[in-house]
Amino acid sequence: MRQIVLALAFITAPLQGATDARQWADYWADAYGLQRELVYAVIEVESGWNARAVSGAGAAGLMQLMPGTAAEFRVRNRFDIAENIRGGVAYLAWLMACFGGDMRLAVASYNAGHRRILRHGLHYRSAEVHGYVRRVADLYWRNCRDTLARLERRDLR
Repeated sequence: MRQIVLALAFITAPLQGATDARQWADYWADAYGLQRELVYAVIEVESGWNARAVSGAGAAGLMQLMPGTAAEFRVRNRFDIAENIRGGVAYLAWLMACFGGDMRLAVASYNAGHRRILRHGLHYRSAEVHGYVRRVADLYWRNCRDTLARLERRDLR
């Protein structure tokens, strides 16, 4: 499965002229079949949209990729906005496929690592991971409401 996800990333042509992180998030979310609102929520919780963010654990960039995850998803520069988002979205798409589309498990895995969540599933006990999933979910639903409101305003014009 991971090979299929990676193949899509290299088949898809890069977005010409995009420098804005949201444009890249939109582009890669669409390319990998993820909801933009979910990608935005993960980026917001992970880095607050700070492309230079570095965690105490060594995760870096907008989507806070660990060195091993970055290497696995062919991200050479974790601080490059387009590369970081591509790698993070590819990883999130792989996790969604791995967990049969269960957003809770995919998001928990993004935070805690997929092996831990594969072992324990919804029975994984970690206040930090549960809080992370809750924050992402809250932002995801807020983003969905914002998208719906934007679409309704557009329809009224």
